Amino acid sequence: MSPNGEQNDAPTPFTANQQAQIASSGIWASGTEVSADVTALTEALVATLSGSAESVLLPPELQELVDQVKAKATIGFPRITADDGVRLSAFSIRLNGDEPRPVVVVPSGWTPLGWTIFAYLYLRLALRGYHVLAYTPRGIGQTFPVPGGGFIDAPFTSQGTVDIAGPNDWADGSTVIDYVQERFAPSRVAFLGESYGSGISQLVAAHDPAGRVDAVVALSTWGDLQAALLGNDTRHLAAVDALVAFTGGPEERKFDEATRQLLADFRAGVNLDDVRAWAAERSPLSYIDQTNARNIPTFYSNTWHETLFPVNGLLAAFERLTVPKHLNLWIGDHAAPEGTGLTVPGPNVPVEEALAWLDHHVLGTNNQVPDWEPVKSQVMFEPTVRESHNDWAELTTSTETLYLGAATAGQDGALGTAPSDGWQVSFTTGELTEAKAVDELLKTGQQEWKGNPKTYVTGKFDRTYLATWTSPAGARRVRGIPRVRLAVTPAGNSATLVAYLFDLAPDGTARIITHEPYTLVSDEPGRSATVSWDLQAASYDVAADHRIMLVVNAKDALYSDANPALATLRVGSTAGVEARLDLPLG
Repeated sequence: MSPNGEQNDAPTPFTANQQAQIASSGIWASGTEVSADVTALTEALVATLSGSAESVLLPPELQELVDQVKAKATIGFPRITADDGVRLSAFSIRLNGDEPRPVVVVPSGWTPLGWTIFAYLYLRLALRGYHVLAYTPRGIGQTFPVPGGGFIDAPFTSQGTVDIAGPNDWADGSTVIDYVQERFAPSRVAFLGESYGSGISQLVAAHDPAGRVDAVVALSTWGDLQAALLGNDTRHLAAVDALVAFTGGPEERKFDEATRQLLADFRAGVNLDDVRAWAAERSPLSYIDQTNARNIPTFYSNTWHETLFPVNGLLAAFERLTVPKHLNLWIGDHAAPEGTGLTVPGPNVPVEEALAWLDHHVLGTNNQVPDWEPVKSQVMFEPTVRESHNDWAELTTSTETLYLGAATAGQDGALGTAPSDGWQVSFTTGELTEAKAVDELLKTGQQEWKGNPKTYVTGKFDRTYLATWTSPAGARRVRGIPRVRLAVTPAGNSATLVAYLFDLAPDGTARIITHEPYTLVSDEPGRSATVSWDLQAASYDVAADHRIMLVVNAKDALYSDANPALATLRVGSTAGVEARLDLPLG
């Protein structure tokens, strides 16, 4: 469909070269756009599946896959009516024959392409022996203005406004289960979701009144939406703005008045207790007891440098699960590991392991899944190195405490073994620096996954706007959640700091290990306080001739900034609660 809402000419053929490009470069064109090749693939696949293609539009491997599925199943494009009359765009594959089969329900991710983006996955699921029902959650999908006023939705767009994984989405999930039970009579029901669909999958499983969800696979998912939006009282503005821009239409059409007000409050930093309550309602962590009581096998997959749903919030949920569970942690950012495996043919371990888990717990396949340890993590930036553990806590076997030594403006301080107090270092707020979490949402992490992590030139870190501390050289196996403690003197009533942990090479270049912001709000302007906060979890090997570098600045493009502009922020160390970095080792 064209931008003016008119039907395009017949889709152009999707080529093997385009398929190879997706496999090599991933699915993202930017933090708010899928690649043109992915869009071309969805158009060609949907046209072929619907029978509207007037010629062959797919490379032989994909065409053969479609033909195989059509030979053993019936393809459908239903509209499913929710309890409040909203019609959900859906896609179905019903396997032929009377033999009871399980169904996999796939709520789409938060994407203008709705359910179409992972059509390849649905074909794979069908050939593994599942009925499939994929649908676009309410409000998601492309919508176009038309001449003279009004809008028209793409065929894969669902009606209504986006509930952001709220109660309407839970109820819609149950309505979809009603639909598949009536039409497929499935032997079991599983939910598989990526990104937005993964959160909906967990929440439907916890809330379906009849408890009909037998397993959940949640890829690039969240556990605690409060932490993802407001971790350490710092608003994750860039992620929210990117998501709002990625619904497929204008904000005033995609969200109802109450949600638009909540988004406005979030952006302005007001009524944040209401935002927290709203986010808690949409957090699987809030319903872990229901998930445990229903004994729903749950598979999680996430990334170390996740910029939409940082990993610590998911770890909090995972640790509380008492059901059969598994957690995979990968190099990269949101959807980078599994995105290509859900979209085009080719080897993709993240997707293969997710499907193996599903096969064991839903199809009853006798495979290697029972032998897996619950946690398996990739080590940055060594893609061939993965480590297995019986639980998350096993990653950390000891903690190295490195105390921050006296630093002076423009000069690095030391990270050492002896406590140091009575010092302060100041830097200027309000400016972005070369020390930053990412160059671009999703894309920087996609490059990490492809083996090209960002190289930082620490000589470009302008000490006017940040402070740095470095350790002696030494091999370290960072495993777990680092923690920072600092005395902070804000320039006004509040201060935002961002701490970054780098692996510093002898030549002065560095790679990022982890980071995390923190915002301090004080009743008294300029009042000092000692604060501690966790950085995001990491698994990273530091070479013997490399050093740890801790950088603290006052601004990162990902986050809100509570500092007065171009003011002086002071950090330091106080006797008895000396500034320190607790480094988890394993």
